Amino acid sequence: MADIVGAYFTSHVPAIGGAIHRGDQQDPYWKPFFDGFVRVHQWLALTKPDVAVVFNNDHGLNFFLDCLPTFAVGAADQYHNADEGWGLPIYKPFAGHAALSWHIVEQLVTDEFDPATCQKMQVDHALSIPFELAWPGVDAWPVKIVPIAINTVQHPLPSAKRCLALGRSVHRALTSWPGQERVVVIGTGGLSHQLDGARAGFMNPDYDRFCLDNLARNPDLLTRHSIHDIVRLSGTQGVEILNWIAARGALGPFATEVHRNYHIPISNTAAATMVLNPA
Repeated sequence: MADIVGAYFTSHVPAIGGAIHRGDQQDPYWKPFFDGFVRVHQWLALTKPDVAVVFNNDHGLNFFLDCLPTFAVGAADQYHNADEGWGLPIYKPFAGHAALSWHIVEQLVTDEFDPATCQKMQVDHALSIPFELAWPGVDAWPVKIVPIAINTVQHPLPSAKRCLALGRSVHRALTSWPGQERVVVIGTGGLSHQLDGARAGFMNPDYDRFCLDNLARNPDLLTRHSIHDIVRLSGTQGVEILNWIAARGALGPFATEVHRNYHIPISNTAAATMVLNPA
């Protein structure tokens, strides 16, 4: 079976990509966030994954409000980034692990999920920025990817309980995969933030710390809130915590915390980074 080496979680704010592009990592505004990646780089150098299963959300590059699946799995041999209008550079292409993608899709359907299966898919900042943070300056990405997109935009949104179950189904797929790949699970997005409306600029450090404190030891506790509770607690865009919850499910039943970093704000977002090992 695949060797699940651990899980990496981080925010994917477009402004982070801008800071990387400008070389602002040591700027006083950005330094507390980027300093949190020294430990991430050390951990990745030690664990040496060659495949990444990435739970993220699409921001209109593939899906829009007229056609937005609840769950979508990429099953392509290659994925390209495209211009989203943020003024960011186009990132390097990503090699896909299509065979593993199909194996995951088979398990999801067996477990009575109904994912969209995308044999063509682009990746946006929700995936490319976390990779730039994890592997800065590389000529080519050192891992193949299986991207899994979760709807965090158009209501009705999936519940936290459903996303945790989705991740656990992916875990079953990884443990039944006959290959010997070293797999890192990645969850991206958040934490608390709201970009529009009457609560624009809203952040909730108490809820963020509740999520960080319980992600490793008791992820089921994060499912006690309804999706509307999560919107209230984390902000309209803070529901990206669903990506983290699904990724935690894919890691396996037990986990230990290796590293965390929490910094507020980064471009009106409570930014966080976390690393977990399977236990």
